[in-house]
Amino acid sequence: MFDSGFGGLTVARALIDLLPAEHLVYLGDTGRYPYGPRPLNEVRGFARQVGGLLAQEHDVKLLIVACNTAAATGLEGLKALVGVPVVGVIEPGVRSLAKATHSGRVGVIGTVGTVASGAYQEAATRLAPQLDLSCAACPGFVEFVERGETRSDQVTVLAERLLAPVREAKVDALLLGCTHYPFLARTISDVMGRDVVLVDSADETAFEVRRLLEGTALARDSAAGPGTHRWLSTGDGAWFQRLGQQLLGPELREVEPVTWP
Repeated sequence: MFDSGFGGLTVARALIDLLPAEHLVYLGDTGRYPYGPRPLNEVRGFARQVGGLLAQEHDVKLLIVACNTAAATGLEGLKALVGVPVVGVIEPGVRSLAKATHSGRVGVIGTVGTVASGAYQEAATRLAPQLDLSCAACPGFVEFVERGETRSDQVTVLAERLLAPVREAKVDALLLGCTHYPFLARTISDVMGRDVVLVDSADETAFEVRRLLEGTALARDSAAGPGTHRWLSTGDGAWFQRLGQQLLGPELREVEPVTWP
């Protein structure tokens, strides 16, 4: 699994809890985060590079793109490159959103790249055409999370400004369309109001992985004992370990460095 930084740890947490027997390798591309403001073609190149490394050097049986911006660049080319099933977070997120709404008026917030890509709009049209979808880009949210600053006055002021479009749309369910955003859930909920259900795609993505593995030769036998967890970072490993433990928990121990040629 990979993400531009720490956001994918929400998916990692869900996977560890749901599939404790599975081995997990997580790569946080913190040396090049955030992906959100970058051109999608550049992010697509990053995804192919990271996916290729995980497939070739770690012999993965399944790849999870735990980054909405990277998933928004399209997964078909990545599947052909790595030769294993690839799971993104966009389709599971839309399915969760459709289950959570009562009014049909829903929102998605994400990075500039994710929202501009139209990936959520396309997925909603295909999977849940009954939804009335409003989208809003939230530049700056990722940087607050990466600094470990999730409850400051500054992030609240930013949230009030950036969430105005989805508040005005009177949505009753809001998808956190970036895996960093669940770490800001309390702030986002305060701004949106308690009547709005916040939807996190992490759990649904973990269920999707279970559906793909269950009953196949790819699934690891739970009788074999708990899986191992490896953590890789392209940036400052000490920082990744320190903040990652706060966000994920004690499973995040030693961080292995990755350098690009």
